[in-house]
Amino acid sequence: MNADPAPVQDGPPGPHRTSAWPLAAIYALLIVFASLFPFEGWRAQGISPWVFLTARIPPPYWTWFDVNINVAGYAPLGFLLALACLRSGVAPLAAVPLAAFSGALLSLCMEYLQIFLPRRVPSNLDLLLNAAGALLGALVAALLERLGAIARWSRLRERWFTPDASGALALLALWPWALLFPAALPFGLGQVWQRLEDALAELLEGTPFLDWLPMREAPLEPMSRGAEVLAVALGLLVPCLLGYCIMRQRWRRAVHALGVTVLGVAVTALSAGLSWGPVHAWEWLTPAARVGIALGFGMALALLALPRRASAAVLLVLLMLHLDLLNDAPQDAYFAQTLQAWEQGRFIRFYGLGQWLGWLWPYATLGHVLAQVSRRERPRAAPPG
Repeated sequence: MNADPAPVQDGPPGPHRTSAWPLAAIYALLIVFASLFPFEGWRAQGISPWVFLTARIPPPYWTWFDVNINVAGYAPLGFLLALACLRSGVAPLAAVPLAAFSGALLSLCMEYLQIFLPRRVPSNLDLLLNAAGALLGALVAALLERLGAIARWSRLRERWFTPDASGALALLALWPWALLFPAALPFGLGQVWQRLEDALAELLEGTPFLDWLPMREAPLEPMSRGAEVLAVALGLLVPCLLGYCIMRQRWRRAVHALGVTVLGVAVTALSAGLSWGPVHAWEWLTPAARVGIALGFGMALALLALPRRASAAVLLVLLMLHLDLLNDAPQDAYFAQTLQAWEQGRFIRFYGLGQWLGWLWPYATLGHVLAQVSRRERPRAAPPG
């Protein structure tokens, strides 16, 4: 077994590889989706787009839920931007204002564009709260750097992960957030083809290109119990194997697999509680789901000794199988009602964020792993002495 790398020496932080940059970019993109969803009905209202800046504070209609969500929604962005700057060697006195200003500028752009959307109401209070959230997140990152937490994370990352782990770590950090949006099956991310076909058919209606669209001739058949078990198991196994691609030691892989399982179950229960109420938080845990979770965790343990490149190859095959199983199954009517509640209810601010994460996470993982597998593995440096 290879010895762990030598500990990183304390000192002024210099440039490092960091997953904070891709995470900040993805999070900013998801804020855009959440702020401008559903992207329909764009029109000029005959007033200045900047009129919201001079409106009264607070506005006539506001709730503490709106206040909290506006601060909490931008705090991770400020944190990630400040962390990325600090890890890139920017001084804390410059990283904090730069991150806070970037978050405020993004919020200003979103409020400006919302004046053109009938289902959105721009607000100067939202702008102030978003800017405050970004500043708060940036200050937390600077405080953690001051306390040495970032240096300790650097040492931990050096020991646990390979140097090229940034992309995989960003995807693993996004996986629990993707699970928050209701899925028809536990860990069933990426079930998008039926909606994509319907959207393309609606877009091409009345044009000769509609005949070019490959459509299924027969309706989709519901999943069998065996297919449900396999789909749940694969949905849990995929993030486990993604971690194996950036880890070498078996015991660390085992800890990762256990953490993925516990976190996945907890977040799925939270999603069910948000969708149907706390008393129904565990109703998704059917016998098929229990067997699938046990099977997925067992398969993860059985693959602990798999080399990194072999883990990536197995991940590609199993992810393709998982997506094929999900997209060959229909969405039931009860699940469609749940999505409608998310679209029209108080979760509309999360809808664009969570839905796009749930749709795109498996395909982003597929692209990332393909890119990693296609690269030549660098020869490992000989140990000193």
